[in-house]
Amino acid sequence: MTGETPDRAADPTPPAGGGAVDERDAAITTLLGIRSSIDNIDAALIHLLAERFKFTQQVGRLKAEHGLPPSDPDREKRQIERLRSLAEDAHLDPAFAEKWFNFVVAEVIRHHEEIADGSGSDRT
Repeated sequence: MTGETPDRAADPTPPAGGGAVDERDAAITTLLGIRSSIDNIDAALIHLLAERFKFTQQVGRLKAEHGLPPSDPDREKRQIERLRSLAEDAHLDPAFAEKWFNFVVAEVIRHHEEIADGSGSDRT
């Protein structure tokens, strides 16, 4: 959980009636449950990214061993097309999916360059 708790003292206006208090309490309970789900998804995303970077480290070492370039623009283009399509199917903004992918690829390429010049770490 995020550790967030409702701060009733911040709202100086008392509720109009008993029903309003019950509805507000129910809304806060629902909000905390939703946030807990979001926190769990965030944790899963971090673990998935860590797994993804383990594989990209393997790719970086393989490329370095065989003198291959750190980036592969043709693959990146195909991946962007594939991820944009997946995003559309999932009702996620394809532009957001592309931005996320470009951010990750920039980090992967940086790692590959570090591996190739011998300064890379196997952490991510």
